[in-house]
Amino acid sequence: MVLCSLVGNAHGALNVVVSLKPVHSLLASLMQDVAEPRLLLDDSQSPHDMSLKPSQIRMLNEADLIVWVGTSLEPALSHLLQRQSFEAPILSLLETPDLHLLPIRNRREWRSHGHSHDLNDSHPDQAVISAMLDNHIWLSPDNAAAMVRHLTQKLIELDEVHSAIFRKNSRNLLNRLHTFDNALRSQLKPVANTPYVVFHDAYQYFEAHYGMHTVGTVNITPDQLSGARHIHRLRQTIEQRGARCLFTEPQFEPKLAHTLVEGLAVKIGELDPLGEQLPPGPDCYFSLMRGLADNLLNCLSGELPK
Repeated sequence: MVLCSLVGNAHGALNVVVSLKPVHSLLASLMQDVAEPRLLLDDSQSPHDMSLKPSQIRMLNEADLIVWVGTSLEPALSHLLQRQSFEAPILSLLETPDLHLLPIRNRREWRSHGHSHDLNDSHPDQAVISAMLDNHIWLSPDNAAAMVRHLTQKLIELDEVHSAIFRKNSRNLLNRLHTFDNALRSQLKPVANTPYVVFHDAYQYFEAHYGMHTVGTVNITPDQLSGARHIHRLRQTIEQRGARCLFTEPQFEPKLAHTLVEGLAVKIGELDPLGEQLPPGPDCYFSLMRGLADNLLNCLSGELPK
């Protein structure tokens, strides 16, 4: 079905609104030479507890397609999409075929050194997936490729006029992802088994894909600070497991991280799973993933502080 008559720009191209910057980047590549997707959230807004402005509500009302990730990452947007009726089709990327899915890790799993179970092995029902799934799915290049294929089909379904461009852009993007993935794997191989700690549990797709070795997290959930007992146990884990680095994030106060590793031979680095400090556009996804790899390699290699 061709829905070009729904679009709201002068060139007859789809008006696509995307919630998060990494996914927006993939769509920006797919839509090159057709239109630019619109990014819903700005860098001052966390997907976990965002409050949308009237201009952002208007953006959703004007959209021909709304693309978001899922409930556990974007609960406020989930409530809005359920409560308010929008004319555009709404695409949750958790419904992408062939995704590698991982559940949110709980405190017990982190106490046993961060190993989690793979949802693909247990066939849970959709209610369990919606409530328990780790939504940081773009941090696996395999998942990114699956999303690109799924988004390509959706764009063609809604805008058949530009289908040849979408297919060409999709082939180019999938080739770029494949080459880039191989380069990152080679880059990270020297530190793949080196233990480290993160500020919140956002990276297990990246870890699983590249064989990285996280042994703990400061905050179990991004919207709730951990208690003194968890912090005490985490400091013990850092010492016992020989964690070389603790990684903060741009959107979190790093003071607790410095207190946690005080007196320990542990370096502090920074990881950014959302690309908060990056300009949006086709290169943003690659810059985000390169930044993760560079910061992991730089912190996990070299000399430790005395």
